[in-house]
Amino acid sequence: MSDVAAVASWAGRGAESPPASAAAAEASAEAATQAKILVVDDEPKSLYALQELLSALGQNLMIAQSGEEALKLALKHDFAVILLDVRMPGIDGFETAKMIRGRERSRQTPIIFLTAQADEMNSMFRGYAVGAVDYLMKPVVPEVLKSKVAIFVELHMKSERLRESEDKLRRLAAHLISVREEERAHIAREIHDELGQVLTGIKMEVGWLAKRLKEPALLEKTDSMSKLIDSTVQTVRKIATGLRPEMLDDMGLIAAVGWQAKDFQKRTGIRCRTKLPPEGTKLDLDVSTTAFRIFQEILTNVARHSRATRVDIELAVTEELLRLEVADNGVGIPSSDLNGRKSLGLLGMQERALLFGGEVRITGTPGHGTSVSVQIPIRRSGTPS
Repeated sequence: MSDVAAVASWAGRGAESPPASAAAAEASAEAATQAKILVVDDEPKSLYALQELLSALGQNLMIAQSGEEALKLALKHDFAVILLDVRMPGIDGFETAKMIRGRERSRQTPIIFLTAQADEMNSMFRGYAVGAVDYLMKPVVPEVLKSKVAIFVELHMKSERLRESEDKLRRLAAHLISVREEERAHIAREIHDELGQVLTGIKMEVGWLAKRLKEPALLEKTDSMSKLIDSTVQTVRKIATGLRPEMLDDMGLIAAVGWQAKDFQKRTGIRCRTKLPPEGTKLDLDVSTTAFRIFQEILTNVARHSRATRVDIELAVTEELLRLEVADNGVGIPSSDLNGRKSLGLLGMQERALLFGGEVRITGTPGHGTSVSVQIPIRRSGTPS
């Protein structure tokens, strides 16, 4: 069709056809739902035949005429499967496959070798050695090739959907953790401020009353009431601190870790040896909260399960990384317990760290204690994320 005829045809359709921007958006959305297939062959006729054969699958076909082109495309795209010719000038199929497998992004990408070589057995062994999932002789049987590629496309799409679901669940978990921390902080403030003020007021009223009483029995009663109020105030502070330690917000993570270690030693009798950086380091509040909650969970597990007598705690902060090491001298944790049904606390720690791109590693030897290593990339307070 000539340019003039094309313009006339478009004008004749009028309002029935969508605008170019809408058509482009629709095409982009459709491409996003298609799996990418890479076909690599230096023979134009063979490349054309493979394109025609696989076009019936309705996926996004990409082509390369050399190993170098294939490597460049593998750096930019995630492919459901790669069809790779063995004999090519320059980098041959075996070397190309080896380099593709050597890169983290394409390490798991399925590769199907295509060859017309006579020494089929030797070539096949070399292909499997560099990571091929299948090996087909040219000319290929069309239905066989299509069915094999279709299987890998389906697996890739299922993996993508699973990855999207995991991402949504992780973002939901992050939102729920954030909401819970906000609620705990709010409730802690309400308990500390409102209930604390009321109890202080009652204490003052009881004191005022005690000054005006003469009978020993009544004075004894007001004294008992005053002590009961003091005890209640301590309980309120303990509850508020358990919900959200003021020290974490006011003085930062380093001071909060030191305070928590001392409080843990006082409550449990388990000696804590701490090695902390200078307190001048100011960290992002979300990262600090995450590290502190993980630390609390570690100490809870030590108190419940370790039967330890000593805990060594080391916190280190660099320009890019927060590292927390906690090791006890208890009974150790069996590897079977790391992924068991009762390991939800461990899973919670790992998920908290993962939300910030960090990780939690737990190692334990029965009879020789347990070590927990936490690493979280940090953002300095006041810097954009």
